[in-house]
Amino acid sequence: MNIIKEKNIGNLVVISGPSGAGKDSIIENLKKINKNFWVSISMTTRAPRTKEVDGKDYFFVSKEEFEDNIKKDNFLEYATYNGEYYGTPKSKILDKLQQGIDVILEIEIQGALKIKDILPETLFIFILPPSMNELKKRLINRKTDSKEKIISRFKRAYQEINEVTKYNYVVINDDLEDATNKVNSILVSERLRVDRIEDVYLGNMEEELHELLVEKDLENSKIEF
Repeated sequence: MNIIKEKNIGNLVVISGPSGAGKDSIIENLKKINKNFWVSISMTTRAPRTKEVDGKDYFFVSKEEFEDNIKKDNFLEYATYNGEYYGTPKSKILDKLQQGIDVILEIEIQGALKIKDILPETLFIFILPPSMNELKKRLINRKTDSKEKIISRFKRAYQEINEVTKYNYVVINDDLEDATNKVNSILVSERLRVDRIEDVYLGNMEEELHELLVEKDLENSKIEF
């Protein structure tokens, strides 16, 4: 039996950052080295990008369907970004946390700040590009957006970066492997927090052994009482 019993509940983890910072790439890499997390799939009204799969990357829905889910209170949070809806469905999240599995939400900053108000104990990680010039290159090289959309995303990035102080951790994605390892280290460290300890086991045998060792040390010491 281990000396401590840990609370069997997962951590809710929010990962945010400007478009082009590499959030998706980090999460995909993280899956190779950490099996104890589940990525919540967001719902959006934007069109799928090349190679994106419905139900895997996002739930792609119409504006009418999204607004119907709002009316039914099916979202943990939702927000608009560049004129499109993005939301986090409640389904499965609480079940996964109760199973002791960390749940990662890769969401926009608007939504992240809403969750911070509702669930302040959530772990918040902000992903930054190494420079704004590098961010511009990444947005252009993705070749998924129009010129107008790229300009809009780039302008939005300046506003988003100003919110970094509202997060618990910041990771600069200048090297994908290094950035992934840093995020994984954060997840592992959070599992070791003292406030996750539910109980400490100190059996009678351990207590007696400890007393015997203390007595032995006192006998061998040169301290006079």
